[in-house]
Amino acid sequence: MRIVVTGGAGFLGSHLCDRLLSEGHEVVAVDNFITGNARNIAHLAADRRFHFIEHDVTRFLAIEGNVDAVLHFASPASPIDYLELPIQTLKVGSLGTHNALGLALAKGARFLLASTSEVYGDPLIHPQPETYWGNVNPIGPRGVYDEAKRFAEALTMAYQRARGVPTRIVRIFNTYGERMRPRDGRVVPALICQALAGEPMTVFGDGSQTRSFCYVSDLIDGIHRLLSSEETEPVNIGNPVELTVLEFARRIRDLTGTRSEIVFRPLPRDDPKVRQPDITKARTRLGWEPKVSLAEGLPRTIEYFRTLLAAKEA
Repeated sequence: MRIVVTGGAGFLGSHLCDRLLSEGHEVVAVDNFITGNARNIAHLAADRRFHFIEHDVTRFLAIEGNVDAVLHFASPASPIDYLELPIQTLKVGSLGTHNALGLALAKGARFLLASTSEVYGDPLIHPQPETYWGNVNPIGPRGVYDEAKRFAEALTMAYQRARGVPTRIVRIFNTYGERMRPRDGRVVPALICQALAGEPMTVFGDGSQTRSFCYVSDLIDGIHRLLSSEETEPVNIGNPVELTVLEFARRIRDLTGTRSEIVFRPLPRDDPKVRQPDITKARTRLGWEPKVSLAEGLPRTIEYFRTLLAAKEA
């Protein structure tokens, strides 16, 4: 197939390009480098089946030739990004999704939306199944990301029902792995980079809030299965193994061998107290569940950041 990936130079988008190319597909990556990085796709430059277009998807998106699938992954995705870029975040969730769906409609292509566990907000149901409508503060600082994704889901379902576009929606839970940006505000790179630098490791609140971390290769496998499936409603993809942020910080401290102390800061507004996916649908409809444990994936990720930070210091 010939597949368009918006946000193709980002953390997840670049891994997705790798997987699609390995399956024999032709890939057209689209990115404007607001949060993506050319380094993430530099290794693909010599592949004749890979094409890159620098473009802001909030503007009309035109791709020459046939397109079999459009995978919409363009969006700021870390708290630092969407708090610094609130309007851009809302625009890529609304205008960007509209343009990507318009491309899929024009080309008769399948469409897959990268949504998020943030559509559940600070959940009152635990773990979170796809049937849960969420607890989101629409006017809080996180609302620009949460509501952008909720609107994107609504728009995707409208194009499915009113225009007949074959759509898929993946709700992505906390994911980690190589190509995350250092200090992008998410807990994994923040704690790892602080530990490797010997700086105090910041835990917000008392650290009792929980997260469920999925290694990037597992997530990409789940997305690939969803794209190939006939499941037309949202599907959670994430690792249901839950642990507190404080436990996670201690694991990183042990694995890096740092002497960094753990310090506590006030919990940001609307920060979710719990986060754990119910992956029953992914297991039963896609035959998917995560394979890479934290004990395997976390050392790989730490080594990636160790190498990246060492290269910057050289």
